[in-house]
Amino acid sequence: MSALAAKYKTAASFLFLGRGVHYAIAREGALKLKEASYVHAEGYPTGELKHGPNALLSDSVPLVVIATVDPANADSLVRYEKSLQLLEDMKKQGAKVIALANSGDAQVPALVSDCVFVEPASEHLLPISEVVPLQLFSYFMAIEHGVNVDRPRNLSKAVVE
Repeated sequence: MSALAAKYKTAASFLFLGRGVHYAIAREGALKLKEASYVHAEGYPTGELKHGPNALLSDSVPLVVIATVDPANADSLVRYEKSLQLLEDMKKQGAKVIALANSGDAQVPALVSDCVFVEPASEHLLPISEVVPLQLFSYFMAIEHGVNVDRPRNLSKAVVE
C-alpha cells in the first residue's frame, strides 16, 4: 500500500465507489482518507457515477472501486458484472482506477490502473477484508503528505463513560 500511496500522492481528490453493502465501505474509505491525509474524497454508490461524479474524473481525480464478488451469491454476481461493465467504460474513458478485487480474479486487474487483492469470502463478510486495505491506503497517503498520523488536526474523539 505504501507504493500505491506514493503513486497517487499528487491526486487532488478521490471518488470511492461501492454497490450494496460495499457502498458503506466505500464511504468509510473516503472518510478515512480525508481524516488521515487531508485529501478530499467522496464515497458514492457505483451506479451513480455516471449521474454527475463522472464529470470530475481526471488525472488528478482517480477512482477507488470495490469490485469483489461472492460467486455463491446470485446478487453478488450481478453486482460484480455491473462493476465489470463500469470498469470497462472507465478504461475506455482513460480514468485512473484503483480496484479492490478477489485474489485470483483476472478480469478486474485487466481493466484498472492498480488492483489490490483481498481473500474471497461470503458477500456479507467481504466488507471486513475490504476496509483494511482502504485504511492502510489512508495511512500511507497521510505519511506521503507529511501528516502526523497519531495526531490528526481538528479530529476529536467522543468518549462515553
